Parts: sequence; structure tokens; C-alpha cells
Amino acid sequence: MTDEQAKSRIDKLVEDLNSYSYQYYVLDNPSISDYDYDMMNNELKELEEKYPEYLRADSPTQRVGGEAANGFEKVTHTVQMASLQDVFDLGQVESFYNRIKGEFSDAEFVVEPKIDGLSVSLEYVNGVFTRGSTRGDGFVGEDVTQNLKTIFSIPLAMKTPLPYLEVRGEAYMPRAVFEALSKEQIENDEQPFKNPRNAAAGSLRQKDSKITAKRKLDIFCFNIQQCEGREFSSHYETLEFLKEQGFKTIPEYFKTDKIDEINNKIKELGEKRFSLSYDIDGVVIKTDSLAQREQLGATAKTPKWAVAYKFPPEEKSTKLLEIEINIGRTGVITPVAIFEPITLAGTTVSRATLHNQDLIDERNINIGDIITVRKAGDIIPEVVGVFKKQSEGTYKLPGVCPACGAKTIRSEGESALRCPNVDCPAQIYRSIVHFASKPTMNIDGLGPAIVEILISNGLIHSVADLYLLTKEDLLGLDNFKDKSASNLINAIENSKTNSLDRLITGLGIRNIGTSTAKLLCERFKTLDGIIAASAQEIAEIDGIGEIMAQSVIDTLKEPHTRELLDRFKEYGLNTVYESQVQDDRFSGKTFVLTGTLPTLKRKEAEAIIEKFGGKSSSSVSKNTDYLLAGEQAGSKLTKAQALGVTIIDEETFLKMTE
Repeated sequence: MTDEQAKSRIDKLVEDLNSYSYQYYVLDNPSISDYDYDMMNNELKELEEKYPEYLRADSPTQRVGGEAANGFEKVTHTVQMASLQDVFDLGQVESFYNRIKGEFSDAEFVVEPKIDGLSVSLEYVNGVFTRGSTRGDGFVGEDVTQNLKTIFSIPLAMKTPLPYLEVRGEAYMPRAVFEALSKEQIENDEQPFKNPRNAAAGSLRQKDSKITAKRKLDIFCFNIQQCEGREFSSHYETLEFLKEQGFKTIPEYFKTDKIDEINNKIKELGEKRFSLSYDIDGVVIKTDSLAQREQLGATAKTPKWAVAYKFPPEEKSTKLLEIEINIGRTGVITPVAIFEPITLAGTTVSRATLHNQDLIDERNINIGDIITVRKAGDIIPEVVGVFKKQSEGTYKLPGVCPACGAKTIRSEGESALRCPNVDCPAQIYRSIVHFASKPTMNIDGLGPAIVEILISNGLIHSVADLYLLTKEDLLGLDNFKDKSASNLINAIENSKTNSLDRLITGLGIRNIGTSTAKLLCERFKTLDGIIAASAQEIAEIDGIGEIMAQSVIDTLKEPHTRELLDRFKEYGLNTVYESQVQDDRFSGKTFVLTGTLPTLKRKEAEAIIEKFGGKSSSSVSKNTDYLLAGEQAGSKLTKAQALGVTIIDEETFLKMTE
């Protein structure tokens, strides 16, 4: 690998991992399995060790975890809620064991299942539960005391009223509760949680604790963070004490000094993990002696006295019955494997995406083959490869679109096959669903099922047709009553006044998301201004490159799109952008935010910067004008100091906005 290739790969991994972390930790909406995330993170660590000159300040390897979400009071952890070093094979476990034994020949270890939930802190003053908080980034979490009080296994008072005790535990949703909740959400046409851990996180962030109570969360406690009024010499002793005090402690923990017993426990838990009533994703091995832990110490990110062995994804073989072809809103053709049902990670699966022709060719997959499937991270089924070849050759995607018959194309440099027909019924369906979604035009009540009904009844053929619908049209369908019909018509009518950037996002231009649409609108002010802009003018916008600029030009010059936009104007949709900029005092200035600010949430500070014409960036560079720093500023502060960037605190920042 050349230096240039290494830098490019490191940049790509950092950007992708940061995006996945935001979706997982802040939005509670993971889009990648834990296993795949771990593999990418390990690859990044190895590359950074080989090429330290390309280490980025915003690399996920330089921080403990994700940011605390907005909406709850912040809690600063006086003792860091650290994460553990992950290992992925028994050889790494043995290396850890030998390292500890090399320093302390009498070392013993406590082995525990690694519960897959949400890590929380429980604080007791004079024996009474006074505050509960999430882990957050390990340093700052969120106060969720009232919601934690709904968990019946958390004692509200200890048996021994110590002056102060902080306990760490893992809040989780039992599998049976998760299955019942998912069924209820589906019946109510709600988006179900993706897994029990995601459900637990979402439940603890409910503003109404009554909702949390209905979710029937549980907890396992596994560590004493701080204690006044009682001394302990070992971790095992602390667990026994917690059990005596009425805490629900981590199950099946045991103490040993033998590597064979550690390995046997890992194997035992791995074999029965899917028969448990709760999710586990690994096994934790900890040095038992607290004195030895103190001497072993920690790195900047993880303690040296413990490791977490992560289970590999479960894999099974099954017969590939057929390959289904799906067409997305931009015409991308996605093959989906349909196979004989198998049970993976406790659920039955019968389909998995094959992504594109390149993947099919690489793995030599065809209908009739016995394929190997795994559910990476217990979330997303994927085809690993062919276990036994029972067909001739490799499956080839169709040369014509199965929905409309148009000849499919593959652009240079792309792996995706596309249907180029903008009137393709499959694309129309997807484009309308996208147009009506929350990030775009936010038409409440117009979900995928309703869109399909409207199309199948011939009421709409494009997004513009939505604005011709009448209440009478809807009342002619079995799915609508008077109130629901009125609500949908009103929601469609109200969407006409949406900000122009939402309309641009709703067009589904390739590579153009909500933030880029806003940049376009800020620069050109009107829909006509965007249409009249050249690719060069668009590419000159900070944050938009040549590829995105060409996507805008290519889409807006299509006759289909121009007709659509003309109809939008005719039907009275807003085509003028009303900037949120109050004045331009920060025009041309780039701010980077780091750490926890005393009063402002991150999004609030970013909104103020935008209001005065400035721009927020996620990483410090020579182009950064100001670093707005709060507590626990970290590596961004160090880099800003090295580059001579002006560093300000919240008080200075607010004075700049007066």
C-alpha cells in the first residue's frame, strides 16, 4: 500500500466510523453491525500504527465513545465509565492472561458474560438511590434518574446505608419483551426497533417515564465505580457485596486462575447465548485484585487489567432458492437472496441483500447453491459465500429492468446497475416515499403502504400528483375515513410552505442530502437560481465538490425533472429560500466545537453560528478560524493549539453574538 492509498483509506474509515457512531450512540438508529464496525475499527488502528503521520484528531480511535444526546441534563462522571479493549480470538485472550500472570504470578480473574445493553451509572447517598445516568462518552452522560426508577430490579434503597456508592450496570430489554414490543409497533404501523439494545436505549431516553415503565427494562450490575464507608480488596468481593445489597448482579460470574477454565466458560456461553432470555455479545475477563489493577493502570482509552472477548457472528448454511430484484428511487437495482429459512441469532431469516453484480461474481453465487449466511452483529443477515456449489456458473443481473423493461446501464466507476427510465413504476414508488418522508417534505400520514395504495388505484403517478388529490379521491378508497382523509389532504397542503431546501432534498438528487441542499439554497436563494447555476458555480460552494455539482446539473436538466418543477410552481409550492442568517458577522468563518459547553447544547451553538453566516466543521484544520471549547476538550484542543487557531470559551462566543 502506498502512502497515498493509506491516507485515503484512513480518511474513508474515519469518516464512515464517525458517521456510524453518530447513528448508533446519538440517533439510536444503527446502520451497521457491531462485528463489521469492530473489523473496520481494527483495520483503522493497524493503519494508524503503520502510518502515524496520517492519524486524524477526529479518529474514533482517539476517543472512548459517542457523544451524549440532547434533551436531558448532562452528568459529568467523576470516575470515567471506560470501555474495554476488544479481542476476537482465544489466542488474544491467552496473550492477555499471560501478560497479567507475567506481572503477578498469583493473579486471579473474574469471568462474566458481556450483556448487550446500555451502560448506566447508579448513585446512592446514605443508601438511597439519588441519581442515574447514561455512560455517554465515558466522561459526560445524561440524567435519566426517573426512567431508571421504573426498573424494578434497581433497589431504591440499599440494605447498608453507606455514605456514597456509585454502581455501574447494563440496562437491557429482555428478548420476550422486545418481541412483544416489536409486534405491537408493527401492528400500529410504527417503525420497530432493530434489536433489544436499541430498544433499551430508546426507552431510557423517553421524556415520559410512564412509557419507559411499559417497556419493562431490566438491569445487571457489574462494577462499583466509587464507594465511601467500605473497603474492598477484589472485584469478586464487590460483586458479592452488591448481591447482598439487593442489586441484580451480572449472571454466571466466577473466579479462576486457570486459562483452560476461562476458555471453557467462553465456549459454554457462546454455545448457549441464543437460548438466554437476554442478549450477550461476548465475555469479559477481568483481573480480580483491585491492588493489582491499580498497578497495571490504563491506556488513554482502556484499562490494562481487562479484555472483552467478542463473539464472532453465527453462520449457517442453507439453499439459495431465488434472487429477487429490487429497484430503488434512483434506479439502482439491488439483488436480494431468498433462501430456505434458517434461525440465526435467535430469529428466523430467509432473505439477505447481495448488493451488486461484483459481489455475486466475487463469491460465485447462483440459484440452487448452498450458501453460508450470517447475521453480523445479530442485526443484518448477509451472504458470506458459497458453502457447496450446486449450480453452473454465476448469476447475472437482468439486462432489462423487471419493472418497466428499460435496458439497464452501469456507469463508469460504479458497482451499481441502474434502470435509466425515470417513469419506471418502481422508481416512482420509491421517489414518492422519499419525497413524503420526515427529512424532506414531512407529509404526515403518507407512509409506504398509503403510497402503494394511491399508486395501485391510479390516483398518483408522480410526486406532483399528490397536490391534485382531493378528499373525495381518498374517501373512495377502503383505507380512508372522513378524518384520516382530511388529515392527509391538510398535510399535503401544509407541505407547500416548507423551506426550499426540503423541496430540493425531496427531489432525491444523487449525492445531495439535507445539508447540501441547504448550502445550495443559501447560495442561490431561489429554485430558479439553482436551475440557472452552472456546475462550476455550484462546485465553488464550500462543502460541495465537482461530483455533487454535476449530479445537480444532470438531474435538473432532465425533461422529467423540469416538468416536475414547473408543476410545483403551478401548484403553489414555495420556491424561495428564506435564510436563517440574521447578519453576516461570521461570514467566511469556520468554527469547530469540542467538549461540553456550560449552557449551550452543540446543536444550539451550531444554529447560532449559522444564524450569523458562519459554518461549523467537525475537524480542526489550518482553515479553522475558532475552536469553541468546553470541558473535556480533548485532542481537538491540542491540535488547535499546535495550528495557532483562536480558542474561545462559551462566554466569549456569546459576547461575539451580542
